[in-house]
Amino acid sequence: MRRGAAEALEAIIHGDQRSSRVVGKRIEDIKLPEGASIGCLVRADQVIMAHHDITIKSDDHVIMFVANKRMIPKVEKLFQVGFSFI
Repeated sequence: MRRGAAEALEAIIHGDQRSSRVVGKRIEDIKLPEGASIGCLVRADQVIMAHHDITIKSDDHVIMFVANKRMIPKVEKLFQVGFSFI
């Protein structure tokens, strides 16, 4: 996207509210890196368009767009589960 400067990413959400920075949070409450935005969620067999009050659940597939590829490591870190998940 954007001649290689941007990316579309899919993150599969794991963990629970203790081990994840995003599980149980509404999209508007997630502090995404600059230039990153959530486009939609895939939950079971439903595609849910991102809206500020949608709550992220474990096993959701989050489709997001990152305007600057250099922000990808920050996005990946946000969606990682903590050690308590193991």
